[in-house]
Amino acid sequence: MIEDYLHYIWKFGLFNKIELKTEDCEALEIVNLGIHNFDSGPDFLQAQISIGSIKWFGNIEIHVNTSDWDKHKHQFDKAYNNVILHVVYNHDKEIYNQRSELIPTIELKDLLDHEHYFGYERFISNQKWIPCEKSISTISQLKINAWLDRMLLERLERKSLAIEKELILTNGDWDEVFYRFIFRYFGMKVNGNPMMDLARRTPLKLLQKESKSCFTLEALLFGQSGMLDDDLKGEYFSKLKEEYLFQKQKYGLVSMNNVQWRYSKLRPPNFPSIRIGQLAMLYSSNSSFFQLIRNKESTGKIKEIFKTSTSSYWKNHYVFGKYSENTKNTAGKMLLDNILINTVVPVCFAYGKAISDQSYIDYAITLLKEVQPEINKITTKWSYLGMPINSAFESQALIELYGNYCSKKKCLNCNLGVAILNK
Repeated sequence: MIEDYLHYIWKFGLFNKIELKTEDCEALEIVNLGIHNFDSGPDFLQAQISIGSIKWFGNIEIHVNTSDWDKHKHQFDKAYNNVILHVVYNHDKEIYNQRSELIPTIELKDLLDHEHYFGYERFISNQKWIPCEKSISTISQLKINAWLDRMLLERLERKSLAIEKELILTNGDWDEVFYRFIFRYFGMKVNGNPMMDLARRTPLKLLQKESKSCFTLEALLFGQSGMLDDDLKGEYFSKLKEEYLFQKQKYGLVSMNNVQWRYSKLRPPNFPSIRIGQLAMLYSSNSSFFQLIRNKESTGKIKEIFKTSTSSYWKNHYVFGKYSENTKNTAGKMLLDNILINTVVPVCFAYGKAISDQSYIDYAITLLKEVQPEINKITTKWSYLGMPINSAFESQALIELYGNYCSKKKCLNCNLGVAILNK
């Protein structure tokens, strides 16, 4: 028996509720099962029960064994003083709250349909890509759509946490935060963290001061990235290095170690050197990109602005010192979609939450519906199972569903999994 299954049983009242009694043999009536709590504290909140002739309003805690209460140190935690009933599969001892009050307990062992539990175990232990692979087609599209709406919001809420943390580090500077996340997702998955480090070491205000010269921005960004640390020949490289050393002393800058950058398994147009060149060009032409969100600009305009290129050197180089014919140095569709999906939309969503303006949240969701869906291993599998994926709205929701529920076998917390199990 696992605790998650007991949560599921309690939440849906899937146990024999006739003539219930506590372990002290007092008559028990369940009036309200409570609200499932996914945060810290008791498992179900705002429940209502009657024990004997006394009505109780409070919280419910659930464990496999009663002794788990003590193992989890709840007897020392005042957050559990309002627990009015301890629900367990196996009762093995009496337990008390922080005020040394005995907690009424009910054992579910003889009140459950054990065949249903064995069915659940078989369900989650099959070797399919997701447990419900063979049965998800039995769920109505209406229920699926409702759950995908929830998944998308969960994904945006989760992404907004990282944005809120960065906002604290920048003393509430939305322009700086947006700048840092633009850098992060220009690096995509492989070089996202080094790009974020580069942005933090080279603040937006510094680029804005020097934005009249793309060459100066290149010197700053390539120097801060550590890519100018080598001793290479070539006029362009030498001039960049000379300019960077001047700027470094002028602003007291500290550069990165260039070993952080990854090139392996990347197509040359995605090399970090190309991305940094594109960012230098981007910020030499416009440095107030957060205004795009404030103004709720169209998808087309945002893509057009971020469709940046590089200076002439990178038209025949992918890295310093190595000549290449016909390089691709303009931001492509995949990068532009990536910036919209992973930067513009989450920052817009977080901004709407922060200023309590629902219009920005609605705008973020509208942008997702206007962007083509991602095509990767996860979305391809979902398509194979018959899931309609018409935009990034659906692909993002399905990626969240797989990553936070399906792959972790959290079927009991998934409305689709519950619908199948309840059948």
